[in-house]
Amino acid sequence: MNYILLFIGFLLLIKGADIFVEGSSNIAKFFKIPTIIIGLTLVAFGTSAPEAAVSITAAINKSADLSVSNIIGSNIFNLFVVLGITSLFKDVVTEKVVIKKDYKLALFSSLLLLLLILFNYFFKGTLMLNRIGGVILLIVLVYYLIGLIKGIDSSKKTIEERKFSIKDIIFIVVGLGCVIFGGNLTVNAATEIARTFGMSERFIGLTIVAVGTSLPELCTSLVALLKGENDIAVGNVIGSNIFNILFILGITGLINPLIINIESVIDLMILIVASIILLLFGFNDLKIDKKEGICMLIFYLAYCVYIFFR
Repeated sequence: MNYILLFIGFLLLIKGADIFVEGSSNIAKFFKIPTIIIGLTLVAFGTSAPEAAVSITAAINKSADLSVSNIIGSNIFNLFVVLGITSLFKDVVTEKVVIKKDYKLALFSSLLLLLLILFNYFFKGTLMLNRIGGVILLIVLVYYLIGLIKGIDSSKKTIEERKFSIKDIIFIVVGLGCVIFGGNLTVNAATEIARTFGMSERFIGLTIVAVGTSLPELCTSLVALLKGENDIAVGNVIGSNIFNILFILGITGLINPLIINIESVIDLMILIVASIILLLFGFNDLKIDKKEGICMLIFYLAYCVYIFFR
């Protein structure tokens, strides 16, 4: 039964991502909003709903380890697997302004999170993200969103004219619902299958749950790229990573101060190093080709081997 549910979950993810991208793209064209901004906000925030559900619920239940490891694991997966797999089908091309502003903010968000955790350690002797840290993360997110909104009017990108249709709204709602439900179905089924093979709960949390909650990003970015919506494909990944740290961990830190495990701090450092590597060799020429995508997938495989033995 779990294998059947896993198959159904994948079908919902793929079809949901398909109509979600189409609806989002059409709305962007109608309101003359650059598709990169739609990717960085609506699509990114929508596909991060599973991470939000898992981490916020974990924070309410005072399970800080799950809250933080889910986000860090998802962000590493987004960078190296989502972009890596999509580049195998087609070169992932991005704009210089996205790298200079949005991608660097995603990197800054990871560094800020690390600094907030270490600040508490040096002054209170505990690795943690407290409520003040949560507020700081949320303030940075609000500042970023204000900048995006202001940038809409000044954008010179030509947007295709089209008529508004209620179908587009339905596509977004139904597509997002299928993506979220399909992601949850896939995670639950995969977790049960993993348990039958004797995998530990901790390993499942670091891999299957983190990967499973990122399946919406993978499906959405891949479908967007194949549909020619490159801005949505890239914006979805970068926007999700920003949203995951600034909003989800900001909210979870606000709900309950998060006591951070030293291993999660190491994972966060790996995320920062991975982000810098991708910035230097992946986005150096404003695109990620097939060879670079393969290298990124090998890096992620090495990370999985590391956490397995850890």
